[in-house]
Amino acid sequence: MSAEIGEESSEVEDFIVSSDDLSSADSTSAMDSDAVEVEPSGPFLHAQRLSENRIKFRLHEKDTGSPEFQVAGMTERISYLTSHLKENPKDFSTRRGLVALVNKRRRLLNYLFTEDVNRYTEIVSALGIRHKAPSNVESREDKYGRFPKQKSQRK
Repeated sequence: MSAEIGEESSEVEDFIVSSDDLSSADSTSAMDSDAVEVEPSGPFLHAQRLSENRIKFRLHEKDTGSPEFQVAGMTERISYLTSHLKENPKDFSTRRGLVALVNKRRRLLNYLFTEDVNRYTEIVSALGIRHKAPSNVESREDKYGRFPKQKSQRK
């Protein structure tokens, strides 16, 4: 019984390799074979661009809620989902999420336009967003006041 344990431990020792052996084996195998370049995946690139945009547009170190920060993150997510939908045109749940995200970004940009026009123009031009600034809603008098009344008012 003890002889069997001794044999097993010697077999286990054969598989134990020091870190020096690994680094020398890696360098020789890399020299022997052609190095294969691995391209980063789409989600990885998306995460990198997302973090870069958020860092670029934050107002201070701990900023997570400013409209610029949120719009920058949403714009990157919108571009990623758009490319996903080009590859998967039948993915309707993603399409629904994309439409909701575009509408949320539009509402944030409308808010930013009402608060500070300079910040709005800076972020729209920096991110390349096509956004129509909100206009004043006309009252019924303003909209139809130039036309004659069709019916007389009953009292």
